[in-house]
Amino acid sequence: MKKITMMVASAVCIAAQAKIDMGTPFTDGVVLQRDRAVPVWGSATAGKTVTVEFAGKSVSATAGEDGKWKVELPSMPASKENRIMRVNEVDNGNTVDSVEIKNVLVGEVWFCSGQSNTDCPIWGGAPRYRDGWGAMMLLSTTKPFVRLVKNPHMASLDPKFDYKADWMEMTPAMYDRFKKGKRMPSAMGYYFALELANALDIPIGIIDSSWGGTNIDAWTPVSGYEKVPSLKDILEMERYDAAKFKVAQEEGKFKNVYGRKAWFQQRSALWNGMVAAYAPMACRGFIWYQGCHNSGEPQRYADKMHALYNGWSKEFANPDLKLYFVQLAPFTHNWIGIVAAQNKFAEEEKNAGLVVASDVGNFADIHPNDKRTIGKRLSLLALKRDYGFEKIKADAPTFKSVTFAEGKAEISFNNVESLYIYDPSRSTKAAFEIAGADDKWYAATIENVLKDGPVKGKTIILSAKEVPEPVKVRYMHKKRTMGTVYNEACLPLGPFEGK
Repeated sequence: MKKITMMVASAVCIAAQAKIDMGTPFTDGVVLQRDRAVPVWGSATAGKTVTVEFAGKSVSATAGEDGKWKVELPSMPASKENRIMRVNEVDNGNTVDSVEIKNVLVGEVWFCSGQSNTDCPIWGGAPRYRDGWGAMMLLSTTKPFVRLVKNPHMASLDPKFDYKADWMEMTPAMYDRFKKGKRMPSAMGYYFALELANALDIPIGIIDSSWGGTNIDAWTPVSGYEKVPSLKDILEMERYDAAKFKVAQEEGKFKNVYGRKAWFQQRSALWNGMVAAYAPMACRGFIWYQGCHNSGEPQRYADKMHALYNGWSKEFANPDLKLYFVQLAPFTHNWIGIVAAQNKFAEEEKNAGLVVASDVGNFADIHPNDKRTIGKRLSLLALKRDYGFEKIKADAPTFKSVTFAEGKAEISFNNVESLYIYDPSRSTKAAFEIAGADDKWYAATIENVLKDGPVKGKTIILSAKEVPEPVKVRYMHKKRTMGTVYNEACLPLGPFEGK
């Protein structure tokens, strides 16, 4: 009897000592989104009151039968002050457990996701897989109010919540982490955060969930497909764990399914493993660089981008979530199909913005090491569209229309006040072609380019002696061509075809 009594007493004691477990984002160093309600969540003892105190505010909720709870902190202005968030579990007016999250800032929060050109670190051990400026930047940059997270590679068939964010400050101490073998955050995300911090002078938080060689389907939550009927087959596709996937693969079940070379490429596997635990964290949006792995299905990629955006927007409970993404840079080829799909999506989604990377590719390396330019261009979109920098020119030139007369093609562009040609070899040629009704393409000469590269007027006039009556134009469609046409804001023209 005595033993049974002791066991019951022990069980009561354990229940009384139930621990608060905070949601994935809420660890020391976290940055909270300014100027909007901030969800905070976690788990505690079922039925108990949980109180969250921060910045002079206190909000409470009751833990459900499953122990889960969520509150919303009211909108707060940006603050570099390192403050403490206190979370208490209360039973009959008594605090039975308490957690302190230290060094909490309020500012702007962004996610950073995609495949290898996103994952490419600010610095790393592989000379061909790191940013070219990374070591210098790490050792010379001290902005402790900028915080970054590098999430580990994890895939899951169901949402995974059992990991914690590791927030690191943007200081030279990051280089010491690299020397200790820690994975470094995305170079693209690093530069994006640095540019925002320099312009806004407020805390910036970047959460990097990226993985090289992955397809867009893996990053898309189930909810993303609901309004995209053309992707119903993906939503209905049977999914397998790692072991069963290997057997299914050997049986040929994925023979005709593009991109299913590994189990983590299945629909939503990386959303579940590397992003879901952060939703519905208050944030401004996400930056995205992906597409190589889906290059064999350009006809579906725009729809898949819509599904990706729909899903992230819904899961983060943010109908105005921003998505700024990078057009694929030139490699041995120029990804024409995917580039066209990316252009299409950017035109269709009002909350999306496209960065053109036609001038920062590397014909010998699918991972060009100039991520500083990419981060800068992404930041221009955010600064202009989200942060009130009205004078910034953030949009690259795009094809508008073309007219044909007297054997010449005259092309008009959007986002252009003036144009120029810049080629490191000092050539004033560019990768334009024109074709007649026979669909044979020939290199075109720019008729209105001046010495050293300025273009006379806002249009480009083309001709080719082989095409007396042109009916089509295109740019950067030949393999191994680099962008050399820019607008007045130093933003490059990307591949296109028009008639």
